[in-house]
Amino acid sequence: MGLTQISAGYVPLLDSAVLLATEEFGFAESEGLHLNLVRETSWANIRDRVAIGHLDVAHMLGPMPLSANLGLTPLDAAVIAPMALGLGGAAMTMSNAVWAKMAEAGAPEDGAPGPVGAALRKVVEDRVRTGEPRLRLAVVHPESAHNYALRYWLAASGINPDQDVDIVIVPPPLQADALAAKRTDGFCVGEPFGSVAVARGIGRIVTTKGQIWQMSPDKVLGTRLQWAERFPEQLAALLRAATRAARWCEDPANHAALSAMLAREDRLGIDADLILRTLSGRLQFEAGVEKSMPDFFVPYSRAANFPWVSHALWFYSQMVRWGQAAHTQENAQKAASSYRPDLYRAALSGMGMPVPGASSKIEGALTEPTQVGALGGRLTLGPDGFFDGTDFDPDKLDAYIAAQAK
Repeated sequence: MGLTQISAGYVPLLDSAVLLATEEFGFAESEGLHLNLVRETSWANIRDRVAIGHLDVAHMLGPMPLSANLGLTPLDAAVIAPMALGLGGAAMTMSNAVWAKMAEAGAPEDGAPGPVGAALRKVVEDRVRTGEPRLRLAVVHPESAHNYALRYWLAASGINPDQDVDIVIVPPPLQADALAAKRTDGFCVGEPFGSVAVARGIGRIVTTKGQIWQMSPDKVLGTRLQWAERFPEQLAALLRAATRAARWCEDPANHAALSAMLAREDRLGIDADLILRTLSGRLQFEAGVEKSMPDFFVPYSRAANFPWVSHALWFYSQMVRWGQAAHTQENAQKAASSYRPDLYRAALSGMGMPVPGASSKIEGALTEPTQVGALGGRLTLGPDGFFDGTDFDPDKLDAYIAAQAK
């Protein structure tokens, strides 16, 4: 019997590692699968090629299944996320010129989002006073964890994302080039492109998405609902293979091999040593100065592969907050059903890997790593705090959305 062929799209980012490792290191083959990996430059390409059936599954922005199901995409296709591809992994980078102004305004070097945001607000206010153009900050897609984390941070820092700055869309691999060409003043993107800007001497990482929201969700494995329903056994096999690959990716003993694979020209095409640093949580906020961030990108532990419905609903709350979607009970239900923990749980049953028994949790409630009961063992979750000390209870969605509108 030959291997079952599955076409799988990805964008060349650090958090494509789990999907790429699933094929490259034999996990797919062990489940009778072969992934035909297709590299794309932009998230719009991923979105459209999944919708029309060119791709069976894809490395996908966490909010993207919601945007498809809420009618925010050009092509009408129901999309689901039966698995997450890790936690964290993104950073906020500013041009050297903007960082110099932020440092003058008191921004600390450690990336603490509160004081860094306060310094950025001073820079924004100074530009208004002197008549300079608004800062132009880039994200990778309107419906992305990066856009929502950036906006959340700006708003909590007293900066109106829709009035005080300009937010533009630039595909991940082009972010450093746009900054170098002075087309943008900063960007929020998944690694390694913040580190690429630092290595090229054109930018400085000022904070990370994981400092704005600890253990925050980012990318998922996405597929059309139609494909998932037509090929449930293939999907379950892929979820098993990818979860085993995620566990392998997290083991420091495998980081050198993983970095070498990701560095290849047909994968990320980025220096292996730079990838190894970001994988290992040894980030350089500025050239030559290393900062240890052991939980910067978490591929497997802390239930990093579990598609929490509460993550989907937080993304939905931000879509409503920033005018992308109207808040109705029907829309909230569409958002919640975009993530499918039931499919993930069923696929991993009996594998000896602990899986959460609950499908939702209060986001931001854990101030330290906390052991919780799970199916198939015990799990440690968190810490998962928001930098401003708030939390998100999905059972109080209406109140959360109302509070953010003020």
